[in-house]
Amino acid sequence: MYSYSDFDAAFVATRNRQFRAQVERRISGALTEDEFKPLRLMNGLYLQLHAYMLRVAIPYGTLNSAQMRQLAYIAERWDKGYGHFTTRQNIQYNWPQLRDVPDMLDALAEVQMHAIQTSGNTIRNVTADHFAGAAADEIADPRPVAELLRQWSTDHPEFQFLPRKFKVAVTGSPNDRAVTAAHDLALRIVERNGEIGYAVLIGGGLGRTPMIGKIVNDFVPQADLLPYVEAVVSVWNLLGRRDNKFKSRIKITVHEHGIDQIRALVEARFAETRAAFTGADLALFDAIQAQFAPPAFAHRPLGAFERAYNADPVFRSWADTNLAEHRAPGYAIAQISLKAHGATPGDASADQMRVIADIAETFGHDELRISHEQNVILPHVHKADLPEIHARLKAHGLATANIGRISDIIACPGMDYCALATARSIPIAQEIATRFDQLKIENDIGELRIKISGCINACGHHHVGHIGILGLDRAGVENYQITLGGDHTENAALGDRTGPGFPAEEIVPAIERIVQAYLDNRESREESFLHCYRRIGMAPFKEALYGDKQDKRSEAA
Repeated sequence: MYSYSDFDAAFVATRNRQFRAQVERRISGALTEDEFKPLRLMNGLYLQLHAYMLRVAIPYGTLNSAQMRQLAYIAERWDKGYGHFTTRQNIQYNWPQLRDVPDMLDALAEVQMHAIQTSGNTIRNVTADHFAGAAADEIADPRPVAELLRQWSTDHPEFQFLPRKFKVAVTGSPNDRAVTAAHDLALRIVERNGEIGYAVLIGGGLGRTPMIGKIVNDFVPQADLLPYVEAVVSVWNLLGRRDNKFKSRIKITVHEHGIDQIRALVEARFAETRAAFTGADLALFDAIQAQFAPPAFAHRPLGAFERAYNADPVFRSWADTNLAEHRAPGYAIAQISLKAHGATPGDASADQMRVIADIAETFGHDELRISHEQNVILPHVHKADLPEIHARLKAHGLATANIGRISDIIACPGMDYCALATARSIPIAQEIATRFDQLKIENDIGELRIKISGCINACGHHHVGHIGILGLDRAGVENYQITLGGDHTENAALGDRTGPGFPAEEIVPAIERIVQAYLDNRESREESFLHCYRRIGMAPFKEALYGDKQDKRSEAA
């Protein structure tokens, strides 16, 4: 993984010193909250519903054990003993005292981490496939490209005051695990005639106006990537609307001007930017790429794994559900669920973070990934070590076998924390997970992705959930709309709204009825929920949800 250069370390240290002085001025009253706001946002500090919140960047979701232990230390020393992993592969601390934030940032810098550009109208933390560098289907590791983009975009003088925030994702596999089509700009690594290049998508995004990204160029060679990306952002920076923040994202710009006109403008701008890149970016990319060399994989017997798999049904269930295919023989990708039934999705205690760090250091080549699904990944583990890994995880409440199942719910913090939220997300996720654990039908249901957002900003990605839940305020009462058929993969699709929403006390029974309709209509146990929905359409699910009350509910809505 990437290690800071002397320049990186000095840059972060300078930023931290500057922010420490700004915090002191805020505490003394020399700065009002309004004057302080743009300064704190540049350093990842929000003012939420009850307290400040510090959002820490985990670039492209990659951590080592020392960094995870430091995150645990920060959680205990300056917060309430836990952190919250987000859908942008960041970690959030929800209860810091303002006076402590500079010390938190200095502690992050000790392990080459920061909170720069995790907020504000700038290029945000670049995310990537959480199986990066390990996946069997990978064309190339996307993390070197993500690191190149991180260095290029950090404090970029032209892009610090964009029309709105700008989110970037990179994937190196044809099977998209990075939700690329829901990003302002996305890069998909492709191969053409033996040459590695990038399909570039722009104009994706969720929120109040959800849109699927469009391909602006289906093959950009590596040598042209950075000037091409700069051309895209430059065009949007000039065209993007600043008169209305709800229409300022690049998706609206693409929609208003059309992808063909945007493509022409980008190509014209690219002709100019390309001349300014004299090869320094290619040399930098080569240097970065060298730091992402794969670990030395070992050849070991698999007897321990096979014995545990055959003898222990609990281990077998976990292995069947939480492991993914690795590119190296004898290895697996192990997914650690942060979604124990009834737990807060994405939360990890300091003790759990340390356990995960110890396992990564001992068994996982000292590498971790954070997924956009709010789970933690051990990307390189030998199958012979999996029984011991599982035992350690189980002892600390981290061995829930539910990856991709109905209780593996993505949920934003919602109204429990967020000042923008209009409804709660966390309790709804907890109730759904607990209920289906009681029913003991989770494995029978199979893959089913539920995503919950507590407001129209869609931080919980509800638009692309197989079942999406959006919490809204209806005359002071929490009301939850349901969408069906969303897809976050390379076949990205927005879900279809079922109809009128449900009050909080009715949402879990409503989800039960949807699931029962699926079980009643699927052709076999092998037919997934998403495939079944695409085959039979909305009508059976709508009937299950509303029945003869549908007309009355429509009138009431």
